[in-house]
Amino acid sequence: MGKYHFIAIGGIGMSGLAKYLLEEGHTVSGSDIEDSKYISALRDLGAKVSIGHNADNVPSEAIIVVSSAIRENNPELVRARELGLKIYHRSDLLAEISESAKSASKCFIGFSGTHGKTTTSGLASYLLDKSGYNPSFVVGGIIPDISVNAQYKDGKYFVAELDESDGTITKYNSDILVINNLEEDHLDYYKNGMSDLINTFNIAVSKSKKIIINADNNGVKNLNGNFITFGLGNADFSAKNINYTNNGLSFDMYKNNEFLITIKSQLNGVHNVYNTLSVATALYIAGVDLKSVKDYFETFSGMSRRFQKICEFNGIEVYDDYAHHPTEIKATLDAVSKKYADKNIIAVFQPHRYTRLKGLWNEFKNAFSDANEVIVTDIYSASEDPIEGITAEKFASELDGASYLSGNMEEVANKLYPTLTDGDVVIALGAGTITALGNFIKKQGETNLASRVQK
Repeated sequence: MGKYHFIAIGGIGMSGLAKYLLEEGHTVSGSDIEDSKYISALRDLGAKVSIGHNADNVPSEAIIVVSSAIRENNPELVRARELGLKIYHRSDLLAEISESAKSASKCFIGFSGTHGKTTTSGLASYLLDKSGYNPSFVVGGIIPDISVNAQYKDGKYFVAELDESDGTITKYNSDILVINNLEEDHLDYYKNGMSDLINTFNIAVSKSKKIIINADNNGVKNLNGNFITFGLGNADFSAKNINYTNNGLSFDMYKNNEFLITIKSQLNGVHNVYNTLSVATALYIAGVDLKSVKDYFETFSGMSRRFQKICEFNGIEVYDDYAHHPTEIKATLDAVSKKYADKNIIAVFQPHRYTRLKGLWNEFKNAFSDANEVIVTDIYSASEDPIEGITAEKFASELDGASYLSGNMEEVANKLYPTLTDGDVVIALGAGTITALGNFIKKQGETNLASRVQK
């Protein structure tokens, strides 16, 4: 068994990898700038975690694990280099874990693409776990009901979310690679946009045994290879007789002209038809009896931060969603508008990264048509330096009917709360600190209710 030290162990991705290693029997230590529920869970499994980055935290013998967010002058990374320790990017560790799983005769199913990776990898893991297949998995969000983002078990399947944001998807050798869709994003890395993205994915395709792609997505059509396809039209696996309701969706799944199963889901929107169909296709190709997992499609309530309900009070509902790309925002708001056709939908958008807002400025401007009101908050930099002329205030001024609210999320909640009325549906959109907005609004609602009761 090995010994690993994680710098910034508390993130959703890093904590999942650490949990997997602990359950597999390895020794794990780490550090982060603040405590969290993820760190508490790791300590319960035996990890030694320090709060604060300090050179003295680094063991004399260990593999050091970092993410792309760790800067070269981090004191623990500096010490690790002084000691001559092996340093892994988190993708190197996931690649090592996947190879270990394959050597143990597990089938490695990787979910990738610009959108839907967390939902699809989480749904696949959930279905396999709930139906008794005892899968191992590492995904980028907390899976409902199971309440974890990773686990090591002795079943024959290993499921992983494969990140493309920094090109590291080329490190994996999947038995089954699912590509949900491809669009321009992460322009800080993919300097030439789609051409760089396609080149990267062609390498990933060349290293995979079976590749499942979305036949309806234009970006994916630029890839080279022999593919298994899914989609709503002409595809190897298709969804027909799609029905949307306030409680979710349903469709019939076909393999060519052969009916397989009817799938019912709590999830909303056409994007979740694609997500659900891609998972069902992957499991079928992996040899899973779809009838054994069928009932659990309907009990899957969605991943954390994917149209996640935070609170409801005085006829007001508040949701949180990770959408931070124009296509994701458009898909989320389309689903919200279908579910709440008679409500006032208020989209609160925190732009994520200066490079993304600059590169997709016009696409963002066209993403909010299904919202009745749009509020833009300050940009979440994700450690990027500001770009001259790229501000949230300017973006809001160019978006018809939008307004700009400055300040941190507590301040935004304090300004927004007094304007809310019965029939409003607030949806917070973004990958940064906006995830806290819903709870700040909830706190305001609870405080208001308590003061009324006291009176």
